[in-house]
Amino acid sequence: MEESFKGKTLLITGGTGSFGNIVAKKFLCDDEIKEIRIFSRDEKKQDDMRKLYKNDKLKFYIGDVRDIQSVENAMHGVDYIFHASALKQVPSCEFFPLEAVKTNILGTENVLESAIRNSVQKVICLSTDKAAYPINAMGISKAMMEKIVTAKARTINPNQTTLCCTRYGNVMASRCSVIPLFVDQIKNGLPLTVTDPKMTRFLMSLEEAVYLVIFAFHNAQQGDTFIQKSPACTMIDLATAVKEIFNAKNEITIIGARHGEKLYETLVTKEEMVRSVEVGDYLKIGMDNRDLNYEKYLTQGNKKTLLAEEYTSSNTTMLNVSEIKEKLLELDFIQKELSSWRYNQ
Repeated sequence: MEESFKGKTLLITGGTGSFGNIVAKKFLCDDEIKEIRIFSRDEKKQDDMRKLYKNDKLKFYIGDVRDIQSVENAMHGVDYIFHASALKQVPSCEFFPLEAVKTNILGTENVLESAIRNSVQKVICLSTDKAAYPINAMGISKAMMEKIVTAKARTINPNQTTLCCTRYGNVMASRCSVIPLFVDQIKNGLPLTVTDPKMTRFLMSLEEAVYLVIFAFHNAQQGDTFIQKSPACTMIDLATAVKEIFNAKNEITIIGARHGEKLYETLVTKEEMVRSVEVGDYLKIGMDNRDLNYEKYLTQGNKKTLLAEEYTSSNTTMLNVSEIKEKLLELDFIQKELSSWRYNQ
């Protein structure tokens, strides 16, 4: 654990989710952190975490980022914030887009306003590849979240509060993602449903997502966005890899792309690549710090943008089935499910 967390209080919004759980597990291993606050709406999940970790440094706050007063109640004395609270499911946001606005956009505004008012030192907001060239309500709302972070970052003193974002692709085996779906279909003797065999997605473990956030925490300047350079694979190869790990005979059925899906995802747009730099295994996208001077938008171009190439799940390192299996077998979720599967055979 870096010394900068010594004696500090960390607030995790949406802290009962997959990300919040692994952050809590990681940080509770260190005796020097003062307190971890879990802020969320779900009292059942909070109670589950309370029973699981049994640690007095873990504090629970019932609230909703949509409600500024409940955010304020959790904010006093906070040093750092990991803002993970969001509506993340594409179909839910498609059918209820205003709900995505309330949580992902207005909720972020509430968190940032409260953080600035309470002199929180750093806020790291978690975003998604769907925010780059967005085509669905979830991605659009996350893109607007990023814009709000940038707009706030332009106007505040970084010596008081630093705001930044992380953006990442599919987190393997996270709640409601495709890998648990494939495993469930195998266990129930159902065909594995693949939308399009040519569809590609980034592959990132939950631990890597946490490392990205911590890297951003230690290296971000005002308004930066960080992404991890991640490998990708086709969905047909991913389904095949899961089948082979479980030695399953289930068929693979092609069902066609669903509403709001892309053939491939973009982590960094070509416009952003112009102001990006490599930092080890990461890309740092510097803040667009132009002011409201219309000349810079309407009459001044940038030839470099035309030459840049976006960073996508179709032009990154592509994994074959054997490499996917190797990556999957590193996941605790796969190991637990595999043990259970073998026991019941």
